[in-house]
Amino acid sequence: QVRMVETGGGLVQAGGSLTLSCAASGRTDRRYAMGWFRQAPGKEREFVAVISRSGVSTDYADSVKRRFTISRDNAKNTVYLQMNSLKPEGTAVYYCAADLAVLYTIRRGVHDYDYWGQGTQVTVSS
Repeated sequence: QVRMVETGGGLVQAGGSLTLSCAASGRTDRRYAMGWFRQAPGKEREFVAVISRSGVSTDYADSVKRRFTISRDNAKNTVYLQMNSLKPEGTAVYYCAADLAVLYTIRRGVHDYDYWGQGTQVTVSS
């Protein structure tokens, strides 16, 4: 079992920045690919970014490329999402998730992930 807790959400003006953190506990004896997703009211949960177990490979949704950066500190079992130039359409609950699969480096599908955090609200005002 892997438990994840997201922190760092809040209210920010358009153009501002926030950094989200996701701390993992439980079965941290092995590494997992870690993803960030978001879900706006009335919309489906969507992929934002993912980082491989080693941290070497990353992938981003087109809507956040060059504005968001995902990183990880394996010694702390923590994944980060640095969000710059935030837009009002970025208002959503942000979730981190762990992908236990070993055959794939990074994946984008919601259903590819095995464990989820409870989410943290990010609100971007215009």
